[in-house]
Amino acid sequence: MTAHNTFLGIAAGIVAGAFWGLVFLAPKLAADFPPLQLAAGRYLAYGLVAAVLVAPSWRRLRGALGWAEWRALAWLSFIGNILYYVLLAQAVQTGGVAMTAFVIGLLPLAVTLVGSRAQHAPSLRALLPSLACSAAGLVCISWQTLASSGWGSLTGLLCAGGALVSWTSYAVSNSRWLGRLGHVSAQDWSLLTGVVTGLEAIVLAVPAFYGDTLVHPGGEWLRFAGLAGAMALFCSALGNGLWNIASRALPLALTGQMIVFETIFASLYGYLWEGHWPTVFEGFALGLLVAGVVMCARAHRGEAPARAGSGDDLPTSKRDSGKLLKHGAL
Repeated sequence: MTAHNTFLGIAAGIVAGAFWGLVFLAPKLAADFPPLQLAAGRYLAYGLVAAVLVAPSWRRLRGALGWAEWRALAWLSFIGNILYYVLLAQAVQTGGVAMTAFVIGLLPLAVTLVGSRAQHAPSLRALLPSLACSAAGLVCISWQTLASSGWGSLTGLLCAGGALVSWTSYAVSNSRWLGRLGHVSAQDWSLLTGVVTGLEAIVLAVPAFYGDTLVHPGGEWLRFAGLAGAMALFCSALGNGLWNIASRALPLALTGQMIVFETIFASLYGYLWEGHWPTVFEGFALGLLVAGVVMCARAHRGEAPARAGSGDDLPTSKRDSGKLLKHGAL
């Protein structure tokens, strides 16, 4: 892992987190629309934006990808976007925001733990200080809210756990596919994911909008469309593209730590929206999260993974990729 790759990957991960953090403001900006409609609108718009942006390269990309890669795109789009967001929305509705945020906040730890098993990755012992800081920051930032609102229902907890597993699987599999597809850029892979997600979102739109009894004025629908388009462009197209750059440039264990910036920026946007500064306790928690990333980067210093991504020994040909997919690597 070169210093250039490390800097590029960390910078891309930070900016991706800044874009992703904006998603948490969407329910406040469109409070009259349920989460399922926000998800359907966002991903339909993501598919449309991605299709427009990828159109000039479509002929080249179509020839560069085999059937295995298209199946992988369908699977990654489903678990990383559709399934994750639906489980997240259901968890919030049945278990509350506090419990859901706490469980989803385990994402950096989950991905880092998986990445620690990759070839050439630092030992788990070397990563323990980073993991401890991240866990402490997560507990601090969630403790007061959890104490006041409780854990919610078992259904909400199960859905939040399912969302955690879904996105962890996406992060690991996506990093591995980026590692073996050197002939496809990170941004092109993100746009192709967007096109496939848009097609899958058509199915999601049926239960989201069919039979909707709420009546919205034309102005609210325009605001909803603008919000969905903004999320599609900034949070999905740009954010996911930057995340793919980070996934390709960094080992998986360090990539996992980049997810904390989504939590950090979401918290900062929340403070700005509510018009107050974070408390000392909350500021200390955010500092611990940043310290966890710094410690993880230091643990990777001097490491030379065979591949900047997950570090695994992965196939590079379409034929080997298809074999790996067939035997359940994803």
